[in-house]
Amino acid sequence: MRVCWPTMRRQTQAADYVVCVDNARYPASLELHKIYRTLPDEDARADGDLRIVDDSGEDYLFPAGLFVPINPPDKVRSSPLRDSSS
Repeated sequence: MRVCWPTMRRQTQAADYVVCVDNARYPASLELHKIYRTLPDEDARADGDLRIVDDSGEDYLFPAGLFVPINPPDKVRSSPLRDSSS
């Protein structure tokens, strides 16, 4: 089993979106059918991983095969990026 370590850096590059289709190995970390934002990470992709942003705003590496890429509408894309206090 691969250990998922958070990164301490914040990235503001354009995000891609994926849907979790398999959380069997990470039931405490991933929610099945949930939309997740990803961050660009070429090293992770080369290793078959994606850098996934969780609800706390931290990012973690997970195997790419657990997700399917999606292209949500603009309203959905902006939703997870909004400040919840506004």
